[in-house]
Amino acid sequence: MAENKTPLENKPDKPSKRAQKGPKQRLRQRSAILIMLILVIGFGAALIRLSMLTVFQGSDLQERAVDQQLADTTLTAKRGTIFDANGNVLAESASVWQVVMAPINFETDEQRNAAATGLSEILGLEFDNVLEKTKGKNYYTVVKRKVEVEQRDKVLELINKLADDYECYGVISLLDDYKRYYPHNELASCVIGFAGADEQGLEGVEYEYDSYLSGTPGRIVTAQNARGTDMPFAYEQNIASKDGNNIYLTIDQNIQAICEKYMAQGIVENNVLNKGVCIAMDVNTGAIKAMVVSPGYDLNNPYTLSPKAQAEIDALPEKDRDRAEGEALAAMWRNKAVADTYMPGSVFKMCTASMALEEGKVDDNSSFLCNGSITVEDKEIHCHSLSGHGVQTFVEAICNSCNPAFIQIGQLIGLEKFRDYYQGFGFSDKTGIDLPGESDDSFWEEGSMSPVDFAVASFGQNFGITPIQMITACAAVSNGGYVVKPYVVSKITDASGNVIKSVEKNVKRQVISKETSKTMTEILAFNTERSKATAGYVAGYKVGGKTGTSEKIGVTEKQSKFEEDYIASMCGIAPADDPEIAMLVFFDTPSGDNYYGSMVAAPVFTNIMTEVLPYLEIKTNYSEEDLQYLDTSAGDYTGLTVDEALAKVQEEGFTATVKGYGTKVIAQIPGVSSKVSSGGNIVLYTDDESRQETVMVPSFLDFTPAEANSVASQYGLNLSFKGAISSEGRCTAQDTREGDSVAPGTVITVTFSAASSEGFND
Repeated sequence: MAENKTPLENKPDKPSKRAQKGPKQRLRQRSAILIMLILVIGFGAALIRLSMLTVFQGSDLQERAVDQQLADTTLTAKRGTIFDANGNVLAESASVWQVVMAPINFETDEQRNAAATGLSEILGLEFDNVLEKTKGKNYYTVVKRKVEVEQRDKVLELINKLADDYECYGVISLLDDYKRYYPHNELASCVIGFAGADEQGLEGVEYEYDSYLSGTPGRIVTAQNARGTDMPFAYEQNIASKDGNNIYLTIDQNIQAICEKYMAQGIVENNVLNKGVCIAMDVNTGAIKAMVVSPGYDLNNPYTLSPKAQAEIDALPEKDRDRAEGEALAAMWRNKAVADTYMPGSVFKMCTASMALEEGKVDDNSSFLCNGSITVEDKEIHCHSLSGHGVQTFVEAICNSCNPAFIQIGQLIGLEKFRDYYQGFGFSDKTGIDLPGESDDSFWEEGSMSPVDFAVASFGQNFGITPIQMITACAAVSNGGYVVKPYVVSKITDASGNVIKSVEKNVKRQVISKETSKTMTEILAFNTERSKATAGYVAGYKVGGKTGTSEKIGVTEKQSKFEEDYIASMCGIAPADDPEIAMLVFFDTPSGDNYYGSMVAAPVFTNIMTEVLPYLEIKTNYSEEDLQYLDTSAGDYTGLTVDEALAKVQEEGFTATVKGYGTKVIAQIPGVSSKVSSGGNIVLYTDDESRQETVMVPSFLDFTPAEANSVASQYGLNLSFKGAISSEGRCTAQDTREGDSVAPGTVITVTFSAASSEGFND
């Protein structure tokens, strides 16, 4: 039986909410959620990336953007000038030019070819390289730097030609540039050094004071468009360069030139194989008046080796040449005065003697025995005098340069005190001179010196010091005992002349007393007075000094013709009664007729001091012997009658010879103000016919001064004496060759060196 239902009960059931959504609705919801996730992740990542770019990379990106938008070109600053102590220019930067192009302004290939052809011919460049530069899309391309006046003028002509013939404008221009010049070429090369192609200091003062000399470069800042092409000049900004500061050296150009002249002469005469060094120092301040490493090099061509060095390199296999050339250049540039050590030898005895005096270990009554050698432990150490000096006083031991005596003096001082004074004189530390490359000394470590080591050290052997250390110690011996810091730069000024740095005297310490210093200076002066030419004697001046001859211990290959290689040196001061200047001269490995300091270095010391001391206006005091060979100036006798001229010649201390039959003097030899030795002969000409007469020049070589004077008188010639002049000296050179024909009365300059038997001082 069917059930009865109400109408409500007969309605269909209502679907659930889940059933109502259906598949499409659920798909839409999932899509919305996915989109939301994508948006959140995407925007989140973008925000994170943006944060990274702005917070962490913002600065870098800004710099990169500026780099892309701007082109920055450096303008060279003018390098400061280097002057000597008297304001003479030693190094300067002269104006040259840069040739630059704006290739974007070319309109046709014809213009490009014309410009490339002209520039390559004028500037000596490859045509293809220049042509490639004309194809650029910018306003600034450097074609060549360091262009000088002659090429600049031709470039200006080319600019006008391009404008007239090709209607090509604003393409080529000239910018200021600078090039370093050294007006005296080799002068003071070891001190000045040189600058590179980009005006950067590479050696010497140029390197040491580069930050002062170099100045501040300028800039040309050019805007670029989105394609990286320079925008027109309206978008440029020029920032001017600032000139470098000027350097004033303590070097005196005249003293430097004198030292270089005689050092070069000494190198040749003594066949010196490893260069020579000369340093002249103000004993009271430490200012270096001259510093020479001979031979030097041309500062204007610093990469050009000597013909001999270049030939040796060219003879090597090709694979070895670059290395050999680099080593040769480094050796040529090396400042031997500060960068190399050497064994000082007997010049060091002035320091040992000062130690003994200061410690009260010796006095005028001290005596020392020399039998030609002395034995220390099992080592026999010889004196240069194999027969010995016998019993000698302290002063005589110094003048005799006796090694056995100085070993005994060293033992009186004691090893520890000796080491203390060695340090006190400044040998254990660098001097601090304002030049690059200064070396340390080479001495025994504390506690490692044997008795034999100490013995040889007492006379300057088997340890190494630099030349600048030795001259500094010599100054201390003579200036009251003060160790001063040597220096080569006195002041620095800006481009307007304002002083921005001034160097003053710097006393490090007092190593010996004024009394000891005074005594040692008197002893050194006595040594020179006694030994004459072999110890640096200079006529008319009181000079003190000590020579030295040291063996080169430990050389791997002997170079000289002698049994051993040696260093010959001379170190002294002047004037000895009030010291002003100290000078060290040494030659590394002489291989000529001699190797002793007294025969090799002392004559050069004398020659230099003979010219330097008058230049410094040091007061003279000539002995009677000095006056015999003193040069005086000839007067003017022309226009006078014969009788008047004869009277005037006699009054001025000369003799006279009259030539011709006239009544008045029409010419004379030597000429007015010519330097003639005292008592020389003046030839007076009274007619033209007599002026045709000539005489033949004889040889004066190996003569003593007296013998040379006698021969010159026989030939009617005059002499001018130079070098180590003394009664026993021997002529080693004459400036006019034997056999040449000259007029009577001509002055022949003769140079003398000490005889080997004369007051020997090693």
